[in-house]
Amino acid sequence: MRAAVIGGGAWGTALATVLANNGYAVTIWSYEADVAASITERHENHKYLPGATLPPGIRGTVDLAEALREVELIVAANPSHVTRGVMAKAVPHLPRATPIVSATKGIENDSLQTMDEVLEDVLPPEIHPYLAFLSGPSFAKETAQRMPTAVVIAATWERIAKQVQKAFSNDYFRCYTSNDVAGVELGGSLKNVCAIAAGIADGMGFGHNTRAAIITRGLAELVRLATRKGANPITLSGLAGMGDLVLTCTGDLSRNRTVGLRLGKGEKLDDVLASMTQVAEGVRTAKSVHDLAAKLACEMPLHEAVYRILFEGLAPRQAMSQLTSRELKSEFAMH
Repeated sequence: MRAAVIGGGAWGTALATVLANNGYAVTIWSYEADVAASITERHENHKYLPGATLPPGIRGTVDLAEALREVELIVAANPSHVTRGVMAKAVPHLPRATPIVSATKGIENDSLQTMDEVLEDVLPPEIHPYLAFLSGPSFAKETAQRMPTAVVIAATWERIAKQVQKAFSNDYFRCYTSNDVAGVELGGSLKNVCAIAAGIADGMGFGHNTRAAIITRGLAELVRLATRKGANPITLSGLAGMGDLVLTCTGDLSRNRTVGLRLGKGEKLDDVLASMTQVAEGVRTAKSVHDLAAKLACEMPLHEAVYRILFEGLAPRQAMSQLTSRELKSEFAMH
């Protein structure tokens, strides 16, 4: 069995290890030649997943056509802002009737499209039924170390969801299926913005009470927007919603929480991002959520506060004050 992972970052590499451990020969496409060479020659992604020894069934390449040749499964794991361009280049090389699993969590800034909408824009209609979307609580490093977790695979075609579920599932990576693509996509995207908020609060020295309140109210806003986009609210109480939200808002491995943590301690956003080798999706997604919420007339004060801190220079302490002094209301009045 052969699989291709398009995207040589930490998450794409970690998913490649899951497939390799399940018997797949996996080729990881990376646009960075040194990353591809490191994967093939050293069995390590030295830049994005250092210290993790990769199974021998994984190799790297910078040639998309080579990566996609005669594969039975494709994983798209690029950052959201380059997914459209990379997948457009992949189109001529995509094999027919082959599942494509998107593992990217984000919303495009200009189009305000989630990755399922982006892929449907870019890929030919005959490929659309073969799309699936993977989300849930799963840090790349822990996945590569075979630490147990559970994720969800969403697809409009149940047969594809089950096919992908079987390909990825093993004794440490348990997969559930769903037909709620919108819920899984939006849960995976918006939780990154909430993680920045949680990190800011931690950086300011607030405690567990504050973090729990941010997670809970963040979830309420997430559900509010997702249901406007046709999602099932029950999905957001599951792995792609609450599960991923708790992980990203509390885990030290969270890039988005780390961004917030440093902002809460007084660092500037440009300095924080310049020092990072990997993408914190929540930064771009905060802008997309701001614009999407305005378009859908959806009230999202926590997400709006993160947007204003990131892009308008609002001081974190002032943002917190504004959130806690809002008009008093019933907890579920907006639902």
